[in-house]
Amino acid sequence: MANMLDLDQLRTFVAIADSGSFTRAADTVHKTQSAVSMQMRRLEERIGKPIFGRDGRSAKLTEDGERLLGYARRMVRLSDETVAAFDDDELSGRVRLGTPDDYADRFLPEILARFSRSNPRVEVTVVCEPTLQLVDCLRAGELDLGIITNIKETPMAEVVRQEPLLWVVSNHHRLEEEEVLPLALGRNTCCWRRTAIDALQSSSRKYRLLYASNNSTALAAAVLAGLAISVQPESALRPGMRVLGESDGFPRLAPCEIGLLRAWNQPSSPIVDALAEHIVSSLDNLSMRIAAE
Repeated sequence: MANMLDLDQLRTFVAIADSGSFTRAADTVHKTQSAVSMQMRRLEERIGKPIFGRDGRSAKLTEDGERLLGYARRMVRLSDETVAAFDDDELSGRVRLGTPDDYADRFLPEILARFSRSNPRVEVTVVCEPTLQLVDCLRAGELDLGIITNIKETPMAEVVRQEPLLWVVSNHHRLEEEEVLPLALGRNTCCWRRTAIDALQSSSRKYRLLYASNNSTALAAAVLAGLAISVQPESALRPGMRVLGESDGFPRLAPCEIGLLRAWNQPSSPIVDALAEHIVSSLDNLSMRIAAE
């Protein structure tokens, strides 16, 4: 490979891999779709191998594309870090973020990785608590931002993502056929627990609450072990889980709304604003990936 790799082409390549679409990547890198396609043709010429196998709806990476992606991410990240190191106007300081543990598991890896690449001098402190406790912390000024489940107690929250809330059971068990449904749900302050129980009561389904925990991993373990039925947002579904619907006798649930909430009576901060933008962008990217799949 005689020619040097073009960093702009690699940045576009990473955007396509992250979004799963040439069209969405074009919006991300602020180019036309034809310019993006041309960049990828030239990148394939430089590599000497095909890096995409298109299936008509999304851009899937070939095996060589997957190999290139790791190098491309490191090169783009190093470039961003180098520029940031010499930027006297770069943000620095600390921001305090709160989130329930299940959102931390699903959303924080991408959010923190993207934010750290753009703002390497900012320290992010993360606190994991249920939504109601996070609201109290934000009200008291103990946190700057919270990723929360949007509920009636949080009218000031900005809804940044909505997804279906689903009944789930183990692939290998048929607990839905039991006369009294065994449930694994959050503790009594959990809004998803209230939603699930209200729905069962409205449909006259009998149930018993076997496991109660605010820890999403514990609830998922009970489901995967075939011990109980639970409710999960679409993005939290795990291998080994099966979705139960109206044909199985389970009522449709109101969608899960994820909100972004700022501390009460706190002045606007560039650091907080920057992290909020990364949160919204990351959750938008997740929606795109789920739609593509």
